[in-house]
Amino acid sequence: MERHEIETFLVLAEELHFTRTAERLLISPGRVSQTIKKLERRFGGALFERSNRHVTLTPVGRQLHAELLPAYQQVQRAIANASAACQGLSGMLRVGFSALWCGDLIVRATEEMQARHPQCTVEIHRVTFAAAFTALRGDELDILVKELPVDGPDVIAGPVLFSERRALVVPASHQLAAQRTVSLEDLALLPLITPVGASQGFLDAHYPRRTPGGRPVPQGPAAFGWEEMLSLVGAGKGGTPVGAQAADYHARPDVTYISFDDAPPVGYAPMWRKGSESAKLQAFVEILLEVAAPRGDGLPVGRSA
Repeated sequence: MERHEIETFLVLAEELHFTRTAERLLISPGRVSQTIKKLERRFGGALFERSNRHVTLTPVGRQLHAELLPAYQQVQRAIANASAACQGLSGMLRVGFSALWCGDLIVRATEEMQARHPQCTVEIHRVTFAAAFTALRGDELDILVKELPVDGPDVIAGPVLFSERRALVVPASHQLAAQRTVSLEDLALLPLITPVGASQGFLDAHYPRRTPGGRPVPQGPAAFGWEEMLSLVGAGKGGTPVGAQAADYHARPDVTYISFDDAPPVGYAPMWRKGSESAKLQAFVEILLEVAAPRGDGLPVGRSA
């Protein structure tokens, strides 16, 4: 059987209607009828029973369909797999994130990636801030989704996936915890807890040494991971800025999240090593953009911990 004969038989066996079969195959109903009659002459018997109102498979037609369909599907999978391999859409893609709300986005994108490109496996990794760029540069990750800016000229940032308002995390006992919002000038009122391993450019963007009015910002201790930073805040060692959604993922009784009323939003983007671009990486970035499109800016943050 030739390919067009197989496809015509299988579609007609599914539709049981000559006109609908022709529409799906983009041919005329007469061509469908001619192809089926040709097959029946070759086999020496009817494959379909036809009447003015109904088309049904004969016992021979049912047997042919049951044996032919799995083989045809296997051929289609083999063709798709070969095409994916040639296009670089196979193998493992290792995706890292540090903020939990980025992880939710990556999980949805992973499901869509594997539905579209079954030969590509996505492996998801949660990493601390200190380890994120080290893992990317050490070839432990292919792509990283985190807040901007990038860490060094050897890392490329893709398009912004979403942005959110900034918040300041303070000890629940601090005077700022009673306010509904804070300003960048309020950073001068408590030590700033910073992440270990951040580049100076990243620190300048998120952990300034002076307020916009020129007041010095006290420097507090540094921590390797977010949970450690929250523990230091809860112990009264200082405060730290964060994306507003942290309040929904990291609520604690000893800290309070307060929205900034004058700080620029935090943008999140996919990042990868310069020169490491691949078809599967670009495909995943495109899916991330699709999945992130319905999202708005960061969720509202109240005064409660």
